[in-house]
Amino acid sequence: MTTELEYFAAPGRMTSPGDYVGLLDQLPGDITLLCRIVQGMMIHIHWADQYGLQLPEERREEVQLRPVVSKLERILKLDPRPLIEARSLDKRLVGNCRDFSLMLTSLLRHQSVPSRARCGFGRYFIPNHYEDHWVCEYWNAVRNCWVLVDAQLDELQQNKLSIQFNPLDVPRNQFIVGGEAWQMCRNGEADPETFGIFEMHGLWFVRGNLVRDIASLNKVELLPWDGWGVIDARDEDLSIEDLAFLDQVAELTRGDVPEFNRVHNLYENDKRLHVPAMIHSYMQGGVQTIDLTQVCK
Repeated sequence: MTTELEYFAAPGRMTSPGDYVGLLDQLPGDITLLCRIVQGMMIHIHWADQYGLQLPEERREEVQLRPVVSKLERILKLDPRPLIEARSLDKRLVGNCRDFSLMLTSLLRHQSVPSRARCGFGRYFIPNHYEDHWVCEYWNAVRNCWVLVDAQLDELQQNKLSIQFNPLDVPRNQFIVGGEAWQMCRNGEADPETFGIFEMHGLWFVRGNLVRDIASLNKVELLPWDGWGVIDARDEDLSIEDLAFLDQVAELTRGDVPEFNRVHNLYENDKRLHVPAMIHSYMQGGVQTIDLTQVCK
């Protein structure tokens, strides 16, 4: 039987490097160096101007790439050099926090290091606000615990945001996973309107990140604007049973998930959580239906 750590040490359909697996053999095992390599491959779509880069509109579409194999294909098309060599700003793949976290997760899993992308909210972007965000969580064998890493935070961003902690060991009171955010809002510990991004905020947004985090814990790491199951439901359509169910899975996933098998079984057996072949993608004011069997061949 596969153990939890073995499960997270193996790639999933989103983190598999596919035919580019040999390129990852050249990379170091040090977490600091791996984060620098990820930062040298990618640029955040909403931070580009802070680096003095004006992104052409067609380059912005790169944030729609879901699996790592598609990202690696695009990265090498922009610049065919080895991944260990940092690209110039204009040759870096355009992504977002999910993509930095997913890429680091892929690199770590390639080295058989248990890791997973976590969806939730960062407290270090805007004062008194919980910003929609993703980080990577990996098993630190020396410390015998799961550790949160924000691979997006390079030196420029750390300085701009006045980060007071080590991005390689993000405190759990600074990154709030989806389950804890849901509990905080449901218990009256926090205002749901302080959770979100741009003009989007509220308990419905927290619900989306809770379910995306559960899917990610089951190695289906989708885009921040992808929806399915209970994510697609309106608040008024949720039954008392639905809310109780979300309370249950939030309790199980509010931290480093000590009862992973229960979470896995709930995900596998409940269509409110389980990612189907066809999902909805909410972007640019519209909705598209995405066939994941075609995205991840």
